[in-house]
Amino acid sequence: MNPGVAFRDLQASLTLAMGGVHKSPIRQTLNKDAEYGMRRLRGSHFPQDALPGPHPQTPEERAAAAKKYNLMLEDYQPYPDDGKGFGDYPMLPNRSQQERDPWYKWDHPDLRRNWGEPIHWDFDMFIRNRVDTSPSPVDWSTMSKTLLGFLGFMLLMFGLGEVFPSYQPVDLV
Repeated sequence: MNPGVAFRDLQASLTLAMGGVHKSPIRQTLNKDAEYGMRRLRGSHFPQDALPGPHPQTPEERAAAAKKYNLMLEDYQPYPDDGKGFGDYPMLPNRSQQERDPWYKWDHPDLRRNWGEPIHWDFDMFIRNRVDTSPSPVDWSTMSKTLLGFLGFMLLMFGLGEVFPSYQPVDLV
């Protein structure tokens, strides 16, 4: 028997057994409500209370959202409600983990964060082997002057090498 025909027969019998509609697990997941389906598909196992809620409109909603993310009310600033779906998630400063104190007793020392601390929305961009936002020990003007000085010196030396070529002696003996 042809394997393609056998597969089509099996699929047809399964379709009839399930009420006439072929239902794949992914299609079933996508047909459920969007929040549960997307959370399941992206593989995050956040508890329901840690997911962003609707954007806070009143001072009471703002206070509840600040409490939800373990922040003081004056430190809580949500993302703007521009339709990108951030909801009530706090807008945290763009600081890398490299800036954080390495000698502090962190709950998660490899991530330099404590339990219950909100995670930056772009967390994967600010981990220690990615972007380092710590201040540079040398200011920008000094770095650029040093670079331009080095490049100028190298161009001068290449130019002098073209004008006054140097040949190594060759032993003809």
